[in-house]
Amino acid sequence: MEFKIEHTEVYGLTKAYKASGNPMRTEIDDGEVSDKDKVRANKLGGCRNGLGHDNFLKGIIVQLDITAPLYFWKQAQRYHWFDFVSSQSTMHCLLKFDIEKQCVSDTNKEILAIMRRLVDEYNLIPEGELSKVKKWRELVASLPCGFCLGATMTTNYQQLKTMYIQRKNHKLKEWHEFCAWCETLPDFLELTNANNL
Repeated sequence: MEFKIEHTEVYGLTKAYKASGNPMRTEIDDGEVSDKDKVRANKLGGCRNGLGHDNFLKGIIVQLDITAPLYFWKQAQRYHWFDFVSSQSTMHCLLKFDIEKQCVSDTNKEILAIMRRLVDEYNLIPEGELSKVKKWRELVASLPCGFCLGATMTTNYQQLKTMYIQRKNHKLKEWHEFCAWCETLPDFLELTNANNL
């Protein structure tokens, strides 16, 4: 299994373009997006992170499904507005997964052999025995970081801008794939100028 992003949906793009002009209006304009709206939004959205001029980007909501190794999830969880809607569960499904197929190809084969042995040992212990609980904990604690889990996530363009800027030159190839995916989102690069920050 390898890293993948699927089923992307983007909401609120038009509304955000219009909202970028609210600070200079006495009435909210909910009409068609004009060239003036786009120029203004691109200028504001492209400001340096932390200035606040890009707050309207929070209104562009993105939902997606990501399948990623545990080492990616540990880093992704540091972003406050990259929220789990729901994810696959090792507690409920670990024994249903083919652990070897669920891991990235870089996972050490010796570790995969140990995991197969632990699963076999766990399955041989009769239900209700205390040793089964102990073996379960060993199995979960030994799961390699290359094990992939899928999750449905929700976020926004402002958070994606931050992630893109911070991760576009990261050592992990998964972050490069993530940033390439960001570039495919409607008007993302134009609105955030993230590739130039």
